[in-house]
Amino acid sequence: MPSSFLRPWLLFLTLSAGVSATPPATPALPDMRWADTSRGRPFSKDPSVIRFRDRYLLYYSIPPFGDKRAGDGWAIGVAESRDLTTWRKVGELPPEQDCERKGLCAPGAWVHAGRVHLFYQTYGNGPKDAICHAWSDDGVTFTRDPTNPIFSPHGAWTAGRAIDAEVFPVGDRLLLYFATRDPAMKVQMVGVAAAPLASDFSRSHWRQLVDGPILRPELPWEKQCIEAPTVLRRGDTLWMFYAGGYNNEPQQVGVARSRDGITWQRLADEPLLPNGKPGEWNASESGHPGVFVDTDGRTHLFFQGNRDKGKTWYLSRVEIAWRGNLPTPVR
Repeated sequence: MPSSFLRPWLLFLTLSAGVSATPPATPALPDMRWADTSRGRPFSKDPSVIRFRDRYLLYYSIPPFGDKRAGDGWAIGVAESRDLTTWRKVGELPPEQDCERKGLCAPGAWVHAGRVHLFYQTYGNGPKDAICHAWSDDGVTFTRDPTNPIFSPHGAWTAGRAIDAEVFPVGDRLLLYFATRDPAMKVQMVGVAAAPLASDFSRSHWRQLVDGPILRPELPWEKQCIEAPTVLRRGDTLWMFYAGGYNNEPQQVGVARSRDGITWQRLADEPLLPNGKPGEWNASESGHPGVFVDTDGRTHLFFQGNRDKGKTWYLSRVEIAWRGNLPTPVR
């Protein structure tokens, strides 16, 4: 039977059964859905965005090339934008110091006194991974802190690991938020340290503020993991967006608030930014947030997502509106 006959016949049968012949619509993609392809596949994680001089800069994690080249490990990419939507890669921080020889990732960028400070983690050392520091006058070329790694936690509550650095000034101190695991390396939680704001942020200046986590997984959707804290201030309140659940469990984004930066209270029992529905670009997760407040006062939440259980990773952005002084994603 000719195919030209089959097509209208199948259409007739479909309509007779009361089923629409129109194929289901493809889920819409967000305005920003970007990934670094330098490793042979779209793969970018752990976004941190700043405005520096006349451009926006995005720092993110990229995996090894995987071809056993010398110094191959996780690295940090740098991209620029003029509109927070369209991005172009402009640089990369590969492993350099001995403590980074297995890799570095999860950057947290902060602008202070006309200079970009980057706090990041070593990678591949299990419980010995720690926080490092570097600085830049152009946002792309960085000088490593010779005292690296600058911080790792201590106490019976932690395995000693520190990852996912985020810094935020409170009073005359710079608070360092980090994720760590319990001694069994099963439960991920958030701790806090501080250094004088007037210091150079080298190793000797950091002090752990609490002998225990300031936020640990408690809600069903958080499972056994809270990580990737990112902080902003509105008035006298600090807001922390964080990731709950390990990668692709799914990981989703929650929010908590604080007056002093140390004692935190969750805003709700459900995630603020959940993973997508089946078939959507972020069906496997919406995770590892990075908050950015622009010079016009608008709040943007960057995050990572994928729908293939981590074979690829894309970065995206959603604007956060403040309704009744509470954060609400703008869909």
